[in-house]
Amino acid sequence: MRFLPTGEQSEFARTLRSLLGAAQVPATVRAWAAGDHGPGLALWSRLAGTGLCALAAPEAYEGLGPLPVELALGFVELGRAGVAGPAVETAAAVVLLGELAGHGEEAPAKRFLPGLLTGDTLATLTLPGGSPYALDADAAGYCFRVTGAAPASASESAELWLAPGWEERLGSLDPARGLGVPAAGGELLAAGPAVSAAADTAARWARLLTAAQCLGLGEALLARTVEYVKQRTQFGAPIGSFQAVKHRLADTLLDLEFARPLLWAAALSLSDGDVAAAKLTAGEAAYAAARTALQLHGAVGYTEELDLSLWLRKARPLRDAWGGPSQCRADVIRSLPQTTATRRVTT
Repeated sequence: MRFLPTGEQSEFARTLRSLLGAAQVPATVRAWAAGDHGPGLALWSRLAGTGLCALAAPEAYEGLGPLPVELALGFVELGRAGVAGPAVETAAAVVLLGELAGHGEEAPAKRFLPGLLTGDTLATLTLPGGSPYALDADAAGYCFRVTGAAPASASESAELWLAPGWEERLGSLDPARGLGVPAAGGELLAAGPAVSAAADTAARWARLLTAAQCLGLGEALLARTVEYVKQRTQFGAPIGSFQAVKHRLADTLLDLEFARPLLWAAALSLSDGDVAAAKLTAGEAAYAAARTALQLHGAVGYTEELDLSLWLRKARPLRDAWGGPSQCRADVIRSLPQTTATRRVTT
């Protein structure tokens, strides 16, 4: 099994990295946190122009996929750049609508997918078993809400609603992550077991893409920290030459490198256990990279003026989004053969 990207996949990632490198993302994130969504929406439109959103949609609806590996590569770059906004939720909504169309519910896909694929608008959503809060509902053109059966209960009935808006905005550790409670009522778009199955698939994609963001975020934090310890001197020498600092950076690198193949395995299989394992390792690696970056930058890491703070404050929310460590561990154990899971618990 191949766990390295192809030349075409690598070129796609380089294209996104180049686009994001020229986009002044930190300024965009600060504007987003202040309530000015214009620059962020313009950036999302340019990202959609690369075909990023189309990777989650079936070809029957002008999509290119679904191609989870390519999309995961793209979201690594989004995490590396620290892009704000409901990117994961938009991709998950595209998956949800595409899955519904595959089960005969074509109307919602025909209505909403065109605007989502072209980047004309963003979407946010809440799914059973996930957070009850919708990310950046005030910036999204569509706020979808699935109610009813929990994930993995495809035989049960669920409902897909287009919420009329959101009720209140809650704070987050990351000022660029606005959490809102979807308003009750709205328009019922679809109902039945097909919605349950589609929501289950969309939740797996959301967790996978969040893991990809975590990996990119951790890599960005590590790269910035390495550059900093080369420049900061103490006792007449760069602090990066100290053995304790080298060990801390090496541990952070190992955590990230261990998470990488698990992410690609999850993108290839899209199984519950593989996706949970990828999210667990990537989320913990990103959080460890944030702690390392903060410690080695010293007090300067706390400052608002330093761009590093934009990445630092994303680490924990992304680690906990779409399945925190304890939930992912439980899902990994649940996915194991019963005899293996029992043996591990008893020992």
